[in-house]
Amino acid sequence: ERMTEIQITEHPEQATAAIRGQVPMAELAEFFSNAFSDIMAALRKQGVQPVGPPFGKYYGQPGAMVGVEAGFPVPSIIEPAGNVVPGHLPAGRIVEATHVGSFDTLANTYADIEGFFTEHQLTPSEVMWENYLADPETEQSPEDARTQICWPVD
Repeated sequence: ERMTEIQITEHPEQATAAIRGQVPMAELAEFFSNAFSDIMAALRKQGVQPVGPPFGKYYGQPGAMVGVEAGFPVPSIIEPAGNVVPGHLPAGRIVEATHVGSFDTLANTYADIEGFFTEHQLTPSEVMWENYLADPETEQSPEDARTQICWPVD
């Protein structure tokens, strides 16, 4: 029995401000934390407010190194600034699920989503993203963290 509520939704294309990297798995948290503060600083200079929560976008299967992009959705295309570049989250059908609780149990939610793809005979895209819905500014307990997983369907 699946614990996770999973649905298929239509996602509009969304402009982003992002920093992309090839990051060792162990340094991912540090990469995100640095990237998010660099992006916010660049956006402030441009007078731009994010229009949603921070995200992590993943390219291909993570191995020892992870192809990743950390960013924020923005109202329109930004000017590149240093390593902060304009990007986008793709339009189209996505399989969407919200993981509640610590990152330690994220793998269980991913297993549920992979099961969903198999059951519905859908092909997962190579690129997917996670929205970090709980405000990282408020020191919340990991149990309250909410991670929305958005996995496009090919």
